[in-house]
Amino acid sequence: MGQENISAQKRSSGGGLPTTNVANGLPRGRQIHKTFNNIKITILCGFVTILVLRGTIGVNFGGSDADAVNQNLIEETNRILAEIRSDSDPSDPDEPAETELNLNSTFTLGPKITNWDEERKAWLNQNPEYPNYIKGKARILLLTGSPPKPCDNPIGDHYLLKSIKNKIDYCRLHGIEIVYNLAHLDKELAGYWAKLPMIRRLMLSHPEVEWIWWMDSDAFFTDIVFELPLSKYDKYNLVLHGYPDLLFDQKSWIAVNTGSFLFRNCQWSLDLLDAWAPMGPKGPIREEAGKILTANLKGRPAFEADDQSALIYLLLSKKDQWMEKVFLENSYYLHGYWAGLVDRYEEMIEKYHPGLGDERWPFVTHFVGCKPCGSYGDYPVERCLSSMERAFNFADNQVLKLYGFRHRGLLSPKIKRIRNETVTPLLFVDQFDIRRHPEGSSDSKS
Repeated sequence: MGQENISAQKRSSGGGLPTTNVANGLPRGRQIHKTFNNIKITILCGFVTILVLRGTIGVNFGGSDADAVNQNLIEETNRILAEIRSDSDPSDPDEPAETELNLNSTFTLGPKITNWDEERKAWLNQNPEYPNYIKGKARILLLTGSPPKPCDNPIGDHYLLKSIKNKIDYCRLHGIEIVYNLAHLDKELAGYWAKLPMIRRLMLSHPEVEWIWWMDSDAFFTDIVFELPLSKYDKYNLVLHGYPDLLFDQKSWIAVNTGSFLFRNCQWSLDLLDAWAPMGPKGPIREEAGKILTANLKGRPAFEADDQSALIYLLLSKKDQWMEKVFLENSYYLHGYWAGLVDRYEEMIEKYHPGLGDERWPFVTHFVGCKPCGSYGDYPVERCLSSMERAFNFADNQVLKLYGFRHRGLLSPKIKRIRNETVTPLLFVDQFDIRRHPEGSSDSKS
C-alpha cells in the first residue's frame, strides 16, 4: 500500500525529478543514515573489486611475502615430483656397482632351488604356530602392487587407492592376507614382468602360505561374496583364467590372462618361474623375445615380450612338462574383461545376486588397456575412469550393506542410509554379514 502512495506522488509531481521530491520529504536524520549506508556499500564494493582483480590479473597490494611463499611451495613440490619420477637415483657409496646383464647367459631370478618341497615341509613341522591350513582352508596371500613413482595423471593415484581399498575389503572378509608392493625387486624385470620376482620372494619368505594370488592394480573384486573353490585345485599348482580351445587350437595370445592368477607355494612353481623369466629382461632380450612371440601367437601385435604372451608360449611349447598341473578356469570370472560388464551392473542388480562369480555377477572386473596411472591407454581416459567408478561402487555397495548404507548411484561417491538404526543390531549382522566361517581346525598339510 505504501509503495502505491509513493508511485502516485511521483506521477503527480510537476517540477524537478521525482526522486528530488521524495528525498526532500524525508527527515534529515534518515537522509544522513542513508548517506552513511551508501558510503559503506561503496567501500565494500571497492574491497571486493580489489580481491577479484588480485585473483584474476595478479594485482598485488601488500601480499608479496605470502605469494612468494606459495610460489616457493609450488616450485618445491614440482621439483620433488620430478625427482621421484626421474629414472636417475642417487648412488649409495657403500653399495657395490651394479653389473651389466650378460646377454650370452640365461637370465635367472636367483640361485637355483631344487629341494623346496622338502625344506618347506620340515619348516612347517617345526613351526606349528604358522600352519598352511587354517580351519581346513588353505592360507592365501594376495599380492598386488603399482610402480614406485607417482602416476603421470594425478587422478590415477586416486583410483589406485580405490583399487587397494577394494582388495583390502575382500581379503578382510575372507581371511586372506594381502601384500601391496611398490618396489622393483629386480631392475631388469620392470613393467609387466615385475610380478615374477615378487611372487618368488614371497614364496620363499612365507613358507606358511599355500597359495600366492597375484592381482593387477587395475582389477577390482566385484563379487564380494564369491569365494574361490580351492578344493577344485587340489591336484594343480597354477590356476589361470583361460580357454583350452583358444590356447591349443588357435594359439591365441589372449588364451589366458595373467592379471589374476594363483600359484601354489611348491617346487613346481619355482621351476616354472625359472623357465618363464628368461624372456623378461628389458632391452635387447625382451625385444627379440617379442618378435618370437608375435611370430608364434595368433593376433599378437608387434611389441616387446610381455609376461602373458611368454607364459602362453611356454605352455604351448612345453605342454607335456607343464600343463598337467595347470588349471584353466572359466566357470567363473577370475578375470572379467571390463568393457562387456560395467554397463550391465544395473541389470545384474535387478536380476541376480552376489555369490555367483560368473557373467551374471562377475567375480573380478579387470580394466585391461585402461592404464589410469599412465599417460596413455587403449581407451579414452573419461570412459575408463567412469567405468572404474561404477565397478568400485558396485562392489562397495556389497560391503556397505552390512552397515546400512549404499551409494546414491554407481557414479556417485556419496552414500545414503538404507535402513534405520535398531536396538537389536545383531539381527542385521546375522542377516547381512558375508564373512565365511569354515569348519575345521588349524593344521599343516604337505
